Amino acid sequence: MASAIRGAFLSYTGNPFKEAVAGSFYYESDGLIVIDEGKISYAGVYDAGRVPAGVIPEHYRDALIVPGFIDAHVHYPQTPMIGAYGKQLLDWLNKYTFVTEQRYHDKDFARGIAKVFLREQLKAGVTTPITYCTVHPESVDAYFEEAESLGLRTGAGKVLMDRHAPEALLDTAQTGYDESKALAEKWHGRGRFFYVVTPRFAPTSTPEQLEAAGALYQEISGVYMQTHLSENTKEIAWVAELFPGTHGYLDVYDRYGLVGPRTLFGHAVHLTDPEWKRMAEAGATIVHCPTSNLFLGSGLFNLERALVSSNPVRTALGSDLGAGTSFSPLVTLNEAYKIAQLRGYSLSAHHAFYLATLGSARAIYQDQHIGSIEAGKDADLAVLDFKATPILADRQAFSASLEEQLFVLMTLGDERVIKATYAAGRKVYERTG
Repeated sequence: MASAIRGAFLSYTGNPFKEAVAGSFYYESDGLIVIDEGKISYAGVYDAGRVPAGVIPEHYRDALIVPGFIDAHVHYPQTPMIGAYGKQLLDWLNKYTFVTEQRYHDKDFARGIAKVFLREQLKAGVTTPITYCTVHPESVDAYFEEAESLGLRTGAGKVLMDRHAPEALLDTAQTGYDESKALAEKWHGRGRFFYVVTPRFAPTSTPEQLEAAGALYQEISGVYMQTHLSENTKEIAWVAELFPGTHGYLDVYDRYGLVGPRTLFGHAVHLTDPEWKRMAEAGATIVHCPTSNLFLGSGLFNLERALVSSNPVRTALGSDLGAGTSFSPLVTLNEAYKIAQLRGYSLSAHHAFYLATLGSARAIYQDQHIGSIEAGKDADLAVLDFKATPILADRQAFSASLEEQLFVLMTLGDERVIKATYAAGRKVYERTG
């Protein structure tokens, strides 16, 4: 059944990191988006003649419709421990993460947390999360079952860990392979889902398990791989001890066939020049997680090197809950801006919103489906309220341009800005009050 939405909308058509900003986006001050069977059939200026017979468009005033946001690195099982005080990465993992994740053998518990997690993602305007589950297959089934009820485009995978973690969270190279393959056969390509092979990070997998993960990545057509890379300097030193003879952290993954298209590396704060070049050459993806990197004191990601260089690397944005401190991509952009400032690079509003929408969609190889508002794309949309809070309303009265309006949203806004969220054309969240 067809439906329609009316209101101002913004969609990126090009890459402002490579071309003039003015020619990289399409903005319609009074737009119409027509949706049919979950996809956009028309997106352009409002024209009553384009409205399907019998349809009354949902009209959003004082708002801006954008493509649904993407959260390309997040841990749904860590939702109960968001905001937990810790020192740095390795201490924090042992004190909180590994304790919390032991509960996910209970599918009912996992389902309850998945409900909360997805509710909060939709409240934040995120329509495509890519999440780590836990070592338990039940955690994966619970997540996908809840996401299926919402019609989301999303990816997830069972964590692989066969060492350096509590006994209750360990699998083996063989069981990890077998369970992951069975889960991929069940969920990969079902609806709008994609499976993600998920070794947590090199220190918690033996060479045998990384080899098995590489085999899965090669065997299953279109499957993704996600892990962590160069987040923390102590972590990097530990990897060097565990894998002698390798040429850096990225090389550990590369030796097992885990660096290529659709491989997502969270953080990548401390890359060497050869690692940057290898990432670009391989078509691998970095997921920048600014709130997490600041919270754990991991370091300042070099966004300028990633995106404004002779060999840029695919880069997406992630919240990295629960080390990340907000579900909101607006908050993520706020912190990304500050990190870039500290490194001497200024991230403009248009660059930032591109990065949160089409830029991330391109980075994760999903831009044929999502990331922009145009005919043929999935109708995944977020409606942003310019007047969501009193200070936003007051401040926006002084905004002189669309770019200034966007910048105010990303510096003063959070999940309260989201008026509604649509997944495949279905309204899955609407703010009350």
